[in-house]
Amino acid sequence: MILHTVNKSPYERINLDSCLRVARIGCGILLLEDGVIAALATGAAAQALSVALSDKSVYVLGPDLDARGLRECDLVIGIKIVDYDGFVDLVAGYDTVQAWL
Repeated sequence: MILHTVNKSPYERINLDSCLRVARIGCGILLLEDGVIAALATGAAAQALSVALSDKSVYVLGPDLDARGLRECDLVIGIKIVDYDGFVDLVAGYDTVQAWL
């Protein structure tokens, strides 16, 4: 399985849309840097991420949330927050990492 990483806001680039089209059942998606903005429950990507959560795991990097003043209660329900150790565990736990830049 593949861990997909998305580091750009959905308001800046379409890389999350591309990632969601390619990601298969069982894959993971990690939102980091400005990509964490996609996780907002009131954001443009909320519906697409809610659908993705039915068969994929979606994560956000907690320190990047904090850096942008965002909180867990702001996120789409079902998205998991990971710290840096969790990020390393994800990378080690998936067969491949695909960065969507």
